[in-house]
Amino acid sequence: MLKALIFDMDGTLVHSDPVHLRAFSEVLKPEGVRIDEEIYRSTIIGRTNEAIFASLLPGRSAEEHVAFADEKEATFRRLALELKPLDGLIDLLDWADQRGIKIALVTNAPRLNAEHMLDVLGVTERFPVQITIEQVERGKPDPLPYLTALERLGVHASDAIAFEDSPSGMRAAKAAGLYSFGILTGLTAREMRDIGADATIEDFHAAALWDELNSRAAA
Repeated sequence: MLKALIFDMDGTLVHSDPVHLRAFSEVLKPEGVRIDEEIYRSTIIGRTNEAIFASLLPGRSAEEHVAFADEKEATFRRLALELKPLDGLIDLLDWADQRGIKIALVTNAPRLNAEHMLDVLGVTERFPVQITIEQVERGKPDPLPYLTALERLGVHASDAIAFEDSPSGMRAAKAAGLYSFGILTGLTAREMRDIGADATIEDFHAAALWDELNSRAAA
């Protein structure tokens, strides 16, 4: 049976990666660090801020990394005011609500970003369970964030589906035992399947998604 849907946030609920890239670029340009799409994909996407700034600014202290991360996230929130939900998201949430299927958010983003993003998208009330980076000892790619969400939802991994767009997120979801869709906002279908995605979709209107949902819901 299908009892829960668990969503990553950036690149999954919304195609926010271009805004994150702009925010990183704005904050790091004065430090002489250039951020382009290749660096964003290889060094930033799906990772925790701690790991990101340790890689990009290895000569700075841990305290400075935290300060840069805070500045970057504040910059992102300033820039991310007009983003829209990924196509089909609201239809999917409505479908789940009508069937009593539980919903959760699992993100490596900080709580302030999650609250801001859900508010901008107009879906705050649709996510009663929200797992952000402050709530777990280890972020993705560790499965702990997903395991924590499953515990709070009160469902087994076999009764849930995850949606992810990044390598670290997909590895976390699969390590937690979840059937997982790879959202193709940043990676190719082949790249997503290579890191474990059970299926890939462009957005939440995809026929492959609804075939799986209707099959599970009818079980």
